[in-house]
Amino acid sequence: MLSRRWLLAIAAVAVLPLGACQVPAPAPTLPELTYAHLGPIRLDVARIEIVDDYLPPLRRPNVEHEFPIPPADAARRWVNDRLQAAGRQRTARFFIRTAAVVETKLDRRGGLAGAFTTDQSERYNATLEVALEIRSESGQREAYVEARSENTRTVSEKASINDRERVYFEMTEFLMKAVNAELEAQINQHFGRFRR
Repeated sequence: MLSRRWLLAIAAVAVLPLGACQVPAPAPTLPELTYAHLGPIRLDVARIEIVDDYLPPLRRPNVEHEFPIPPADAARRWVNDRLQAAGRQRTARFFIRTAAVVETKLDRRGGLAGAFTTDQSERYNATLEVALEIRSESGQREAYVEARSENTRTVSEKASINDRERVYFEMTEFLMKAVNAELEAQINQHFGRFRR
């Protein structure tokens, strides 16, 4: 009889903490940003290099390091997915000039009006600027293109962490879509003799 009481007491103690725990909301399922489906851009170069000129501050007001896919990472993925070295000489260099996202706190209404309204609490300004050049074996620039994209979004004061992650993802997706379109157009226009 004593052992049965002990078992019931242990079971009660074991179940007690479970009732006090809150299950966190699952992380949002975000798609992977890839660009291979857009097809390769074959260049008459022997090598492709990525030069990351942007050094993220890793502190606010910059928040790009908090993105599930920071713009600089997406730009590097674009190079790996789309650009192909298909020559015997020359070097293509892809420069990440800027890949910044800056957060600005927005004013909220106070008093009675503030209690019954939902304000936008933060604004995010994102900028992605990249360039692509081809240099000869002697180091002379033979072709150059660049692209820049900007995106601004605001977030509600009631936005959850998952809501913000979704906004961050969509901002990177927007930046890369615009940069991809601009680079494609300029490469077609200015890199004609370097296409394979």
